[in-house]
Amino acid sequence: MNVLMVVIMLVFGLAAILCVIRIVLGPSILDRTVASDVLLTEVMCVLGAEMAINGHMRNIPVMLIIAAVAVFGSISVARYVARRDNTTS
Repeated sequence: MNVLMVVIMLVFGLAAILCVIRIVLGPSILDRTVASDVLLTEVMCVLGAEMAINGHMRNIPVMLIIAAVAVFGSISVARYVARRDNTTS
């Protein structure tokens, strides 16, 4: 089980590093938004895996807050981009 945990954490860590690189280097705000959504989803998956492995449910409120922040962040960026596109036409 410990080997599996190490492999899982390495995969999630590599994916998180790639997401941070995309957030920093992303050519557009939409690329950065998608990368931040993926990063928040990865954090939620890590928390869910930790809950499943340790057999508790204490992280559910944290996961709900992370999901809400991700949704509201994506909606606000989409509205900003849509408003910006309408004013330039």
